[in-house]
Amino acid sequence: MRAVDVITKKRGSLLNPKGEELTKEEIEFIINGYVEGKIPDYQISALLMAIYFNGMTFAETGVLTGTMLHSGETMDLSSIKDKAPFVDKHSTGGVGDKISLPLAPLAAACGVYVPMMSGRALGHTGGTLDKLESIDGYRVGLSPEEFVKILKNGGYAMTGQTKAIAPADRLLYALRDVTGTVESIPLITASILSKKVAEGSDCFVLDVKYGSGAFMKTAQAAEDLANCMVNTLKAMGKKSVAILTNMQTPLGRKVGNFLEIEESVEILQGKGPEDVKELTILFGAWMCLLGGKVKTVEEGKALCQKAIENGSALQKFFENVAAQGGNVEKLKADLNVRRSPYKKELFAKEDGFIYIDAYKCGIASCSLGVGRNRTDEAVCPDAGMILHRVSGDMVKKGDLIMEVFGKNEECFAAAMPLLEDSVTYSAQKDSKCSDKLVLKIIE
Repeated sequence: MRAVDVITKKRGSLLNPKGEELTKEEIEFIINGYVEGKIPDYQISALLMAIYFNGMTFAETGVLTGTMLHSGETMDLSSIKDKAPFVDKHSTGGVGDKISLPLAPLAAACGVYVPMMSGRALGHTGGTLDKLESIDGYRVGLSPEEFVKILKNGGYAMTGQTKAIAPADRLLYALRDVTGTVESIPLITASILSKKVAEGSDCFVLDVKYGSGAFMKTAQAAEDLANCMVNTLKAMGKKSVAILTNMQTPLGRKVGNFLEIEESVEILQGKGPEDVKELTILFGAWMCLLGGKVKTVEEGKALCQKAIENGSALQKFFENVAAQGGNVEKLKADLNVRRSPYKKELFAKEDGFIYIDAYKCGIASCSLGVGRNRTDEAVCPDAGMILHRVSGDMVKKGDLIMEVFGKNEECFAAAMPLLEDSVTYSAQKDSKCSDKLVLKIIE
């Protein structure tokens, strides 16, 4: 078998411009050959471009995902297989998207076992690992043995991807980034799922976001990605549901690393913003359903609500913090007290209904130190913003819209103009304020 023949088959010809479906053997040959250094970058780049233009079937995408998954190590949960099915949740990312933080302990409190492998912030979207590391002492670099032990004892564990997991994904993503093939739905799907399936889960709840603060800017693009992920997981023998959610405006009222830990605790206390509460309960209900704890989503919602009301979900969260090395007492003392000493305030410039753009807030948060533009950049755990007004609110000139916290005094020069520009005013509510928080559910 030759790499060039696989490339031309997917590329197609004048008589067959859409190309042909690749076999399992062809996909495994070219991906494994690339990881082993037997096939050069330029040939893989050609294949990526062929996939970008001609796409892949769900079966092909499933094989690609599986090949990338098995290019390295996977989490072995066989020693606790009596806890199965394992259920995880994945979000395509956004601004203020802290749902995983309260969701994992909530699902665990309902009897669902959640092995969660998360990522770091890059660009305008936040990272679960950075948020967790804002807790004093919390460790996300767990060994496989630690991961399994914490999962078994506490019902959930949070860790980061190691270099040994899905090495094919790292190699392919680097090429996609420089060859203009990032926006390919089959390639996005394989990249996401190869890492998520490697953690050992049997079922997945997928939060596929759309809007200015999301990777997929339109509802149609998000739906296309959701369909691809659900059908690819189905081809791999996994259960899943994809929920399309709105990311036109920041989620919740707190954006930042420790600030989002705070808001997560509020949710587990039965408080917090309604949008974060709604999504946490909804995703928790679906995790309970896929995990076999309930027979309907409505039963799942009731079970989740009970776990919040009786305090068991919050207790699970604190138990996990302790299990992963975090200082629980310091965390409790820091809540609503710990703030960056570098602070500004943003006031309304005129009367009217406001709309706050998620993407612009996300870009500003990078300047503040919440996120990173390069993988080697450090984040500031205490940077971020607290929204005192949200999209759809009526304000008067001079009203406080947000408190802004930075990594240093200099960062405000870039961040504050962006935040001011993120807020628009009108005599009527922006039409986007009427958009549903949950657009569609795809099974």
